[in-house]
Amino acid sequence: MSLLLTRGQVVWTEGSHQACQVEELLGEGGQGGVYRVRVADRQAALKWYYPQFSTPAQRRVLETLVKRGAPTSRFLWPLELVSAPSRPGLGYLMPLRENRYKGVADLMKRRLDPTFRVLTTLGFELAHSFLQLHSKGLCYRDISFGNIFFDPATGEVLIADNDNVTIDGEGEIGILGTPRFMAPEVVRGAASPSIQTDLYSLAVLLFYILMMHHPLEGKRELAIHSFDLPAMNRLYGFEPVFVFDPDDASNRPVQGAHDNLFFLWPIYPQSLRDLFTRAFTEGIRDPLHGRVREGEWRAIMIQLRDSIYYCHHCGAENFADPARAAGGICWQCNKRLRLPLRLQLPRQLVMLNHNTELFPHHLTADSLYDFSRPLAAVSRHPERGDVWGLKNLSEIPWSVTPPHDHQTKMVPPGLSLTLQSGTQINFGKVMGEIL
Repeated sequence: MSLLLTRGQVVWTEGSHQACQVEELLGEGGQGGVYRVRVADRQAALKWYYPQFSTPAQRRVLETLVKRGAPTSRFLWPLELVSAPSRPGLGYLMPLRENRYKGVADLMKRRLDPTFRVLTTLGFELAHSFLQLHSKGLCYRDISFGNIFFDPATGEVLIADNDNVTIDGEGEIGILGTPRFMAPEVVRGAASPSIQTDLYSLAVLLFYILMMHHPLEGKRELAIHSFDLPAMNRLYGFEPVFVFDPDDASNRPVQGAHDNLFFLWPIYPQSLRDLFTRAFTEGIRDPLHGRVREGEWRAIMIQLRDSIYYCHHCGAENFADPARAAGGICWQCNKRLRLPLRLQLPRQLVMLNHNTELFPHHLTADSLYDFSRPLAAVSRHPERGDVWGLKNLSEIPWSVTPPHDHQTKMVPPGLSLTLQSGTQINFGKVMGEIL
């Protein structure tokens, strides 16, 4: 008899006692197989464990997760336990992943080529999602690009393999993580997975996504002749050195072997590079106090997203960086850049590109991060192609004071104001100025 399920086989949810008919095996992993199943009039995903993983401990974990519920809709969370009266074993039902979501592993293999806007949105969504998980006292234990899926068109995230999530400090399952993502103290055997070690894994994942490389793989990696377990333990656990550690140059990237780092690291603003440096220096030396928190990653990803502007020569995305000279040089065509008009808001500076949209977290002081719907958008004048404006997509009028004119004008919903340096805008809850 097969260790897993067969097409057409029926298993049953333990909570609602609904029949789940197996339609297709979607994939197999180390613990079991994932199937598309039909439950009543809808499709769902079912993970069914190999016998050795259908343990009382795993059942207890799943029962806790089902009872608590998903932190957000970004998690493909266990909905119900599933079993079959005719055979031993255990599984659980979860939402089915839409086809538009692709694995971050595909990004690492260059099967996808998303924009910087998508990548920074992906980074934001990851930081925000794990903040929601951790705020509930839960530890993911195995953050890696093998468990993350995203929409290459938007950056929206789905987080899979949530059946190893445990209450922080109370984990029963012996999952330590994925090699290269585990915190050094876990590699050394000095700590078990926790929220603090999740923070390290999150930093590694974000570095991979933005730099296409591991933060500890430099000259020292190339000097290893046999990349066996003891060598990996030294590199990632006992002697970890960040490739751009400002105080230790022993593990710098090597031209010809680590070209992604030479190419991508200079593209990003100094503020992001400083945060990564902290994550892999202080965050390694002092895991309790030195790790970069989810909220900090969330803020820097939004800042990056808002700082994107386009080269007027080749159209490539670039990042505005206050630490560099205005404009700078385009990374793609090596020509001098010209900054577009910008909108200075109380909490951020937003580049006003042809496709810029402003959201509730930009224009309402009581909304920290909200992409639910745009409240403003840059748009071209319908008759004068060289004139651009900011269209009011909100439900309230804006009061606008043009430069060199102290007479306030109103911009009702549906209409636009002309983009002009020096214009001051009262959006209702926040003030802004076009620079």
